[in-house]
Amino acid sequence: MLEDHARLMAFFEQAQEVVGRKRLQKMVYILKKCGFDFSERYSFHFYGPYSEELSTRIEELCNLGFLDEAKEKEKGYYQYRYHLTDRGAGFLSESGVTTPNMDSVIQKMDEQSSKFLELVSTMLYFDNFSKEEIEDKVRTVKSQQNYTEADFEEAWRFISDMKH
Repeated sequence: MLEDHARLMAFFEQAQEVVGRKRLQKMVYILKKCGFDFSERYSFHFYGPYSEELSTRIEELCNLGFLDEAKEKEKGYYQYRYHLTDRGAGFLSESGVTTPNMDSVIQKMDEQSSKFLELVSTMLYFDNFSKEEIEDKVRTVKSQQNYTEADFEEAWRFISDMKH
């Protein structure tokens, strides 16, 4: 159990800060689909892949004082900022859990918008289908996003880069 929590803390240690719950969900899902060892199960939700397990683990880490969650008012809605606390970093270093370096993958995701990460994670959710079927499914379930051909091309390049 604590290994799963430690993996998440290692993610936060390497990311330094994650802004937004939706962004957090997408980043962990993309890392999981790229072969990093995250055990959270995902289902399809309003904004693409979503894990209740991840939300619960984040809440537990906050309650333990290992993760800091700052709630900020942003143009009529609340946005959340997450970072590993000193207590969390100390626990992680003593846990003995070894985690791979995710820095380069995290950095590539940090350079992207949440909307783009939502597209990528949704495409990865349907990765058992053909390229054309994936794009059709995304256009159906994400019709309100109005993704363009250029968006899909950029997402396919991003996915290819992330998996190598």
